[in-house]
Amino acid sequence: MMDIFYKSNGQIQVSQSETSLGTLTHADVIWIDLFNPSGEEKRAAEAFLGTTIQSRAQAEEIESSSRFSETEDALFANTNFLIPGPEEYSMIPVSFIISDNILTTLRESPLRSITDIQRRVQAFPKLYPSGYMVFVNILEQRIDLDADMIELMSKEIEQYNRKVSLGEDINEEFLLDINQLQENTMLVRENIVDKQRVVSSILKSNRYPKSLQSKLNVMLKDISSLINHTNFSFERLEYLQNTVIGLINLDQNKIMKVFTLVSLLLMPPTLIASFFGMNMKLPQTGSGWDWVITLGLMLISFGVILLIFKKRKML
Repeated sequence: MMDIFYKSNGQIQVSQSETSLGTLTHADVIWIDLFNPSGEEKRAAEAFLGTTIQSRAQAEEIESSSRFSETEDALFANTNFLIPGPEEYSMIPVSFIISDNILTTLRESPLRSITDIQRRVQAFPKLYPSGYMVFVNILEQRIDLDADMIELMSKEIEQYNRKVSLGEDINEEFLLDINQLQENTMLVRENIVDKQRVVSSILKSNRYPKSLQSKLNVMLKDISSLINHTNFSFERLEYLQNTVIGLINLDQNKIMKVFTLVSLLLMPPTLIASFFGMNMKLPQTGSGWDWVITLGLMLISFGVILLIFKKRKML
């Protein structure tokens, strides 16, 4: 699908037909959004822009030269947009091409940040005079959404911490949930660092309008604060994970301690019972009081061992 945002009588109109590019000029168009486009739509956009649009494989490259580059005709930027799921987060690659003040976006999944900007572009056309302004606002919207995700993750960490403090049931599933939250935190941090690299590269370029420099600098500061927040969240998760592992180890040690004490307490009575159970004549045998004497010796040995453990505070 192709959405072409162009100026018309002081307003911004939208066309979804690639044939309309033949009737528009570069001065009219500010944004071409390619959402899972067909071959014809992609070729029509390339012919209108006079440049090649990157493929998905190029958009997913992690090298710095692939994440941001520029030529005499266009500026290319690739970044990932994080989509939260019920359990795991997924990365959606998005390509940005700016040529002659026209922004072209290439994506294969619906994205809330781009949808919101599309509404704003039509509602407030004067705020989006060029593709550069649309591009910066998309990044700004994306950073705000990332901040919301970090805030939600902080609340999740607080809930897990409260469960540990209240001594609720801590088991293997609880530990796996913390591990998944750690993985999501790392993905968020990776996503934010990717935005930082793109914004820093734009600031080093001579193509972007200098009027956007203050806005880009503010975005860099916001990104730095989000990175610090994710680092702090990850440290909290590590501390929480170590605490949970320590509590699980304590529970296991208590269980092993009980088994060990029971075994030690029963060893003397077992020895006495085995001794008097031998098939041979022993002292104090042959009378009706044999079982009473044996039982008494077993209880006395049990009590002595129990007293020793209590005095040494091992119980």
